[in-house]
Amino acid sequence: MRIVILGAGQVGASVAESLVSENNDITVVDSNADRLAYLQDRNDLQTVVGNAAYPSVLASAGLADADLLIAVTQSDQTNLVACKVAQSIFNVPARIARLRAGDFLNSEELLAPANFAVDYALCPEQVITEYIARLVDFPEALQVLSFAGGRLALVGVRAYAGGLLVGHPIKEMRSHLPADIDGLIAAIYRRDGAITPTPETVIEDGDEVFLLAAEEHIRTVMRELRRSMDPVQRVMLAGGGNIGLRVAQALESKCQVKVIESDRRRAELIASSLRSVLVLNGDATDEELLEQEAIEEMDLFLALTNDDEDNIMAASLAKRMGCKRVVALINRRAYAELVQGGPIDIAISPAQISIGSLLTYVRQGDVAQVHSLRRGAAEALEIVAHGDQKNSKVIGRRVDQLPRIEGATIAAIVRDLDKNEDVGRIGLEKRKARGHVLIAHRDVVIQSEDHVVVFCLDKKVVKQVEKLFAVGFHFF
Repeated sequence: MRIVILGAGQVGASVAESLVSENNDITVVDSNADRLAYLQDRNDLQTVVGNAAYPSVLASAGLADADLLIAVTQSDQTNLVACKVAQSIFNVPARIARLRAGDFLNSEELLAPANFAVDYALCPEQVITEYIARLVDFPEALQVLSFAGGRLALVGVRAYAGGLLVGHPIKEMRSHLPADIDGLIAAIYRRDGAITPTPETVIEDGDEVFLLAAEEHIRTVMRELRRSMDPVQRVMLAGGGNIGLRVAQALESKCQVKVIESDRRRAELIASSLRSVLVLNGDATDEELLEQEAIEEMDLFLALTNDDEDNIMAASLAKRMGCKRVVALINRRAYAELVQGGPIDIAISPAQISIGSLLTYVRQGDVAQVHSLRRGAAEALEIVAHGDQKNSKVIGRRVDQLPRIEGATIAAIVRDLDKNEDVGRIGLEKRKARGHVLIAHRDVVIQSEDHVVVFCLDKKVVKQVEKLFAVGFHFF
């Protein structure tokens, strides 16, 4: 696929690196020549220096031959203009725009083909906010993701001594769980190395483990690996920028929230936007300020400024001063890999979180959901199985009969899913009726229209997985 990406910032660079590894023809446009040179040195792609909204620049990037435009510059206006130009002048079949302003995001009319012609609008700040809100709901987790509209949950946790399964083989998990509850360990990361689990694999203290279960069962399955933590009631945020404000708004109805913002005018602005949140004008790395605000009583500290170093310092300080759990937003992947598991409990890579929904749109075939795992090291795909036994390699076959792809695991299936309702937003009994969750044991048979969740330890195998589920006209 020929793809033109506008913007070489964190999101644009992450998208480019992800897509170029899948043998797509990528061209990146940005006004910053140094940023483009750095990106080109690390990846096999083309670059064009210039204003992403100018038709002449887009022509130089080869937009006339492109299959997809991804406009992810920092400017909503530039992204919108580029999409319209791509449609009206270059006839690009598909167009994605990064948008922040609610005036644009919430207007279907403005994004319609007759106006700005945006096929898919991406708001990274909102995606990150929802991600953090899920971490608040599951304080034991390192990562919380959902599939099939919320019917199925994938949770990454750190195994600790005291968990029922720690020090024991995975096959013993079945004996601990109630008869009506099933779950799966999809992957294990031990000392930064990936392990494909087998029934004989022994869980060790400190393992990073990814668990999969029906949404209503995930907490029970998580107790196999660690003790439950008390619900989060008190949260302190460092940084009142776009993400900080959104997170504070999302949490203020269910937690006691304090926000520390260094810019006085910004602090006053966000204070007027929040009903029950205490906004403090100060420095989150100020030990005296944290002590005055009783950091040791906080259940969670979120470092959400735009500066990686400040976030690392603030989160580390909060942890040292007694905060139970700390999370830091860190753009540079090398930093995130370095600090997580030390003084910082969770290092969040904004770009890797936000590109999952974008990759869902880009992926070929019937990919319904893509989640980036462990800051881009792995992926989990939700694929809708189509066809029949004559034109599909998976329909009507047991899981143990499918071609083996090294590094990929078929983890679970959601069957009879009601596509017209987000099952994550309805009550438990209705939720169960809207889709039947099957953990993908060896004898499970895949049927047409099943939503199949596949865990890929290495992103290099994603194309093989998509090919496996592709429908052919003359398979036999």
